[in-house]
Amino acid sequence: MDSVTALFNQLWQQYVAVTPSAARIHHLLGQGEPLINDHIAIRTFDLESVCLQQLAQHVIALGYHEGGDYQFAAKKLHAKHFEHPEPSHPKIFISELETRHFSPWLQHTVASLVAQLDPHLPTHSDVLTSGRGWQLSFETYQALQKESEYAAWLAAWGFRANHFTVSVNHLSHYTTLDAVNHQLEQAGFTLNSAGGTIKGSPDTLLEQSSTMADHASVQFSDGSHRIPSCFYEFALRYPQPDGTLFSGFVPASADKIFESTHVTPSH
Repeated sequence: MDSVTALFNQLWQQYVAVTPSAARIHHLLGQGEPLINDHIAIRTFDLESVCLQQLAQHVIALGYHEGGDYQFAAKKLHAKHFEHPEPSHPKIFISELETRHFSPWLQHTVASLVAQLDPHLPTHSDVLTSGRGWQLSFETYQALQKESEYAAWLAAWGFRANHFTVSVNHLSHYTTLDAVNHQLEQAGFTLNSAGGTIKGSPDTLLEQSSTMADHASVQFSDGSHRIPSCFYEFALRYPQPDGTLFSGFVPASADKIFESTHVTPSH
């Protein structure tokens, strides 16, 4: 097994452990056949030791190269995606929270969390699956959520795949994202409706949808609480003028996909 496959296997096991709906969706859409993963996403902070460029070094070491650069002004995020010359390897989307644009309290809080990490961890590829390496109270989690849902999620879960993504282009039994969404809703899954259930269009060369995140128990320093964990995304890519499938991302759509980990009223 090559190192890329080994990494994705580890990320998947970590992901599905707190996202049980993913296994059910995998079975529902694949109908016994393996699903092709379009991409995964990893969240981080912009602090030097764990910033996007620091984490990117580990995927570049696996043969990936930078494929696109994105800004999300409203959510104060910066992101890049990385592609591998072997097309069967999924893309990796890494985003970082621009903490300098938030309150002094959030900046101090995030810095104090990152300061608890083993100083050698960010230099090892294990950081990509290391989870949460700091102590966090539920009270702090809730306070972070008032400023940035992204910051709160990352503080609670740490470094892991925030989501996996089914490549609709490779599904045997579905040809449209609308058909996939219909099947998911019929099976009782809640989809992210921010900006519409389907984000993007054939004109943008990418259509995306996603479930709302599962909920899982997290052990905080002041007790265990169930909070949003991870979600499953679905992507349909369209051909560019040269006939190759568009491989990038659409910021306006991705902005809404980030909201899949928001706390829903029913929870």
